[in-house]
Amino acid sequence: MHVVKARVFGQGECGKCGDDIPRIGFEFAFQPIVSFKAQSIFAHEALARGAQGESADSVLGQLTPENRYRFDQECRTRAIEQAAALGMPESLSINFIPNGVANPRACIQRTLRAAANCGFALSRLIFEVTESEKVADPEMLVRIFREYRKLGIKTAIDDFGAGYAGLNLLARFQPDIVKIDIDLIRDVDSNKTKQIIVENIVSLCSKLNIVPLAEGVETFDERDFLLGIGIDLMQGFLFARPAFKAMSPVDPIAWSTR
Repeated sequence: MHVVKARVFGQGECGKCGDDIPRIGFEFAFQPIVSFKAQSIFAHEALARGAQGESADSVLGQLTPENRYRFDQECRTRAIEQAAALGMPESLSINFIPNGVANPRACIQRTLRAAANCGFALSRLIFEVTESEKVADPEMLVRIFREYRKLGIKTAIDDFGAGYAGLNLLARFQPDIVKIDIDLIRDVDSNKTKQIIVENIVSLCSKLNIVPLAEGVETFDERDFLLGIGIDLMQGFLFARPAFKAMSPVDPIAWSTR
């Protein structure tokens, strides 16, 4: 386990996630991220769901400037606790809200405690920031990423190619993983424009020592094209759908070659 000696900040030090702020009810579904070359699960992404399995939108639609800090904190700690309870042996990928972090060092303390209490090594954590959310303070996001890297936590940009951050964020900080947005992956095997864009993202990642990951892979043709341009990590319905409060096994057919 990655052992961290750090000062534990109290809730009141940033005043953003105190007990007086109402909680949002939610659970998690877990979807595997696979390494095709190894034909194994690389990680599981924790996807927010309603208490009865309702969509992520039903949960995220309840976020306000007042409760986003607390929600972000509880997402991290509960994802770790649920992964540990499931006996997850692989890495755990968790989305976080960059605008929901008031102080990088203070806001990571609950995560560190949860990981220590569950025996979950920090090196098995991946924190994803979605490119589709407009980051209020890009320099703060860079400080957050750097703080996580010091602790041994991996970082990823989610939905790359779909939103606000993109190349400007890569110019400031190079995460461990870039997750290429599903809209670029859909029908990439037959869409020449998408092929050019995705190929250039893969080339850029290679030059910056970043691992590319394809989101939303649903067909064998998409999979085979992506393999052909050097993408090994994939996620999508071809391999497994998210499982509510459980880990999805990979469909063995997804490994087959044609």
